Amino acid sequence: MKTFGAEFAVPPGYLNTPSIGIPPSHVADAVAESVERWRRGGTRPPDFDEAVAKSREGFGALIGVPAERVAIGSSVSQLIANVAAGLPDGARVLAAENDFTSVTFPFAAQAYRGVKVTEVPLADLAEHVDGHDLVAVSVVQSADGAQADLGELRAAAEASGAAVLLDATQAAGWQPLDLGWADWVVAAGYKWLLAPRGAAWLAVHPRALERALPVAANWYAGEEPWQTVYGLPLRLAQGTRSLDLSPVWLAVIGAAASLEYLASLDLEAVRAHCAGLADSLLEALGSPGQGSAIVALDGDAERVEEAGIVASTRAGRLRFGFHLYNTADDVERVISTFR
Repeated sequence: MKTFGAEFAVPPGYLNTPSIGIPPSHVADAVAESVERWRRGGTRPPDFDEAVAKSREGFGALIGVPAERVAIGSSVSQLIANVAAGLPDGARVLAAENDFTSVTFPFAAQAYRGVKVTEVPLADLAEHVDGHDLVAVSVVQSADGAQADLGELRAAAEASGAAVLLDATQAAGWQPLDLGWADWVVAAGYKWLLAPRGAAWLAVHPRALERALPVAANWYAGEEPWQTVYGLPLRLAQGTRSLDLSPVWLAVIGAAASLEYLASLDLEAVRAHCAGLADSLLEALGSPGQGSAIVALDGDAERVEEAGIVASTRAGRLRFGFHLYNTADDVERVISTFR
């Protein structure tokens, strides 16, 4: 099917983007071409530097920050570990109850030095910010699509002096974002960003750079990576790139293409499409819309699978996600399993 200016080979009933996004054909083709060059011995490591740079630019464009603020990595937890390790002993971290554990585990793993993580309901997050050093939360919750009130959170954090880390994994790609105010913004690329697994990014506000610790310092984080492959002393880049991790080559090839494509779209129109489909499903089943691309429902997983729907079960409920390639027919397919 062709939609939003790209071809997709997604079968009807695929509603599992919160787990794995499906790339446009040109993104898959770019990865396949890279595999073919690799198969023929036609690639060299520096060949991938351009794709890394494009992925930084694309991610920055999607969240509203310049590319020079963006570090690359492979997973959300791996990148958040830099932030968690940089917290002072005894730091107090505020999180939302039942958030994805890649957001909370890196901080909980610092308990041996007195770092304490407190969970509160997502809706109450802003009113509990005071007294905490850092707030870490997903912009959109993985389990049910609930959205953090970023306006309230920003105001509360600025009033109390708390730092803010946002995980945009379930938001970037379908939701317009302007997150340059946050201290850290992280996301994985293999869901709504339609890239292969193995690409992730961490945007760092200049005021927060010195508060992160490069726990996996490596050659690619050098100012000139191809000159920092051997020997001491430690010589990392001066800016956010000091947190870089060596790229997963095929993943960044796909990410460079997918993020450039997504950044070219009218994301207000994308949000209207994705959240509109999700809300139409909720409303057809007698519930109010929530303005999110993710819906969680109580239902029969076996019946859903028999109807040819690909979805997930999370936190004991069926989870459906609507992206560019979904249509009203997908909504009707789900509704039919509840009749």
